[in-house]
Amino acid sequence: MKATIFAKLSLMMLLQYFVWGAWYVTMSTYMSIFLNSSGIQIGAAYSALAIATMISPFLIGTIADRYFAAQRIMGVLHILGGGLLFIATQISDNSIFYWIILFYSLLYMPTIGLSNSIAFRQMTDPGKQFPWIRVFGTLGWILAGLMIGLLAIEKTAATFYMAAISSIALGLISFALPDTPPKGKTSESSIGTEALVLFKNKSYTIFFIAAILVCIPLSFYYGFANLFLNKLGMENAASKMTLGQFSEAGFILVIPFLFNSIGVKRILIMGILGWTLRYLCFAFGNMEANSWMLYVGIILHGVCYDFFFVTGYMYTEKKAGEKIKSAAQGLFTFATYGLGMFIGTWFSGFTADHYVANGEYIWKDIWLVPTYIATGVLVYFILFFKERTELSKSL
Repeated sequence: MKATIFAKLSLMMLLQYFVWGAWYVTMSTYMSIFLNSSGIQIGAAYSALAIATMISPFLIGTIADRYFAAQRIMGVLHILGGGLLFIATQISDNSIFYWIILFYSLLYMPTIGLSNSIAFRQMTDPGKQFPWIRVFGTLGWILAGLMIGLLAIEKTAATFYMAAISSIALGLISFALPDTPPKGKTSESSIGTEALVLFKNKSYTIFFIAAILVCIPLSFYYGFANLFLNKLGMENAASKMTLGQFSEAGFILVIPFLFNSIGVKRILIMGILGWTLRYLCFAFGNMEANSWMLYVGIILHGVCYDFFFVTGYMYTEKKAGEKIKSAAQGLFTFATYGLGMFIGTWFSGFTADHYVANGEYIWKDIWLVPTYIATGVLVYFILFFKERTELSKSL
């Protein structure tokens, strides 16, 4: 890969996840302060992203494969999305805020699969090259969190302004990304059906189900971790939560080596186990004697995300045919940030409101719920997922 292409793809990934990290992490805290939102309303706002994921990336990923260049679609979506983020800060009603977030999500969520497709199309050895590109996405998320802390804007609307400006910037930059022309124009199957052929493979089907289920505990973290840490009294919680992304940046670079030594199944098991340990730490952690547990829970993000989700993107890439790569990435995004997160966001919202006493959340009981769910997913995956070596041998 040429150095100029590597630089462009790295910048793309950095801004792609900077935009997301700038507003998404602190949205629950923002809603609690400015909109006086309940747990269900917070969960609903996060579910908007899941709904958008189920509707948009699968469709647009397929269109990118068949009709339009992926980088042009991504550019338009980010520019329009930046405008909606500005509008969100002018809203004071929970219902209207929900619809703004939903419309924005319909624009943003497809760009995750598109950015992956743009990157993969330029690679000669995705198994070794993709982690080095994707790590810049992690750095972008870290940079967003550090800037929030540095500028002291965690509990203000400025997080949305920062995200909006960076989204528009990425939209403009996207038109200068390497050309990613459409493929598979002769396909006769209806839009969105190409990647369904992956379900003919039993191993991928089992993995797909596990991806949906593990996103239920994932949604608890995205929706309530920042609010939880702020309620406990942790200063600059958003910045300290970037420890999870530092961990992610480190672990993502060892994935290619682990493929060759322990195989894809063991890597995925380690990722699921990470969720169980993380929520146990949150359940019993506090800002006194057990403050270390909070930091361990944050740092475990590297294991949780990289070993399951980054590995999952690579596993999906290997399973997909040449003509359906964008659609396949959209399918995996559908499973994780779509269906699984939709179930999880609503479930986490109802769970949070269920465990309330004297107007305060009972955090220990809340965090034990995703602990049990992650443990159940772990048992299911160990028993039924059989593919051990195919992916590692192909890298």
